[in-house]
Amino acid sequence: MSIQSHLQELKRRHAAIEQELNREMSSPASDPLRVAELKRKKLVLKDQMSKLNPTSTVH
Repeated sequence: MSIQSHLQELKRRHAAIEQELNREMSSPASDPLRVAELKRKKLVLKDQMSKLNPTSTVH
């Protein structure tokens, strides 16, 4: 897998977790542990993307 394709996959997974996090946080019965887990996963992906492309900015 090339670096670019790996980076694209990480971005896709990051966006999917962002959507799941938004759904979880907007739910009246949101689970704080689940929210924390999703935030941690999102941060791990962001760190991996930064290592592959230090000039990239991910929100």
